[in-house]
Amino acid sequence: MAQIDHLGISVTDYARSLSFYEQALAPLGMRKMMEFDTPAGKVAGLGAEAPNFWLGNGTPGYVHLAFAVASRAEVDGFHAAALAAGGRDNGAPGIRAQYHPNYYAAFVHDLDGNNIEAVCHGAE
Repeated sequence: MAQIDHLGISVTDYARSLSFYEQALAPLGMRKMMEFDTPAGKVAGLGAEAPNFWLGNGTPGYVHLAFAVASRAEVDGFHAAALAAGGRDNGAPGIRAQYHPNYYAAFVHDLDGNNIEAVCHGAE
């Protein structure tokens, strides 16, 4: 089955957004793995085993990004951590049966209004 290899988004305040994502994604086992300068500014790669989520300075556009996780506890942890880091609730953790009976997800708007989701497809 195909998987997303990596995704990059532009943010208006790199340092603030990097801090947000480091906090929000920590419960998912993700951390900053790489950071370097480009002509447009700093870029960071975050991930668990490889840097597959990238942030950089720029003009943001609306992005929906879903992180698949192994447990509902991770979904809950993501939601709590993202809100504590300054995100806005866009859907508390819970079943979204319209997708399938075990679709357990939470949604937050990040600091730039992007819609970020953590989802567990398992019955746990």
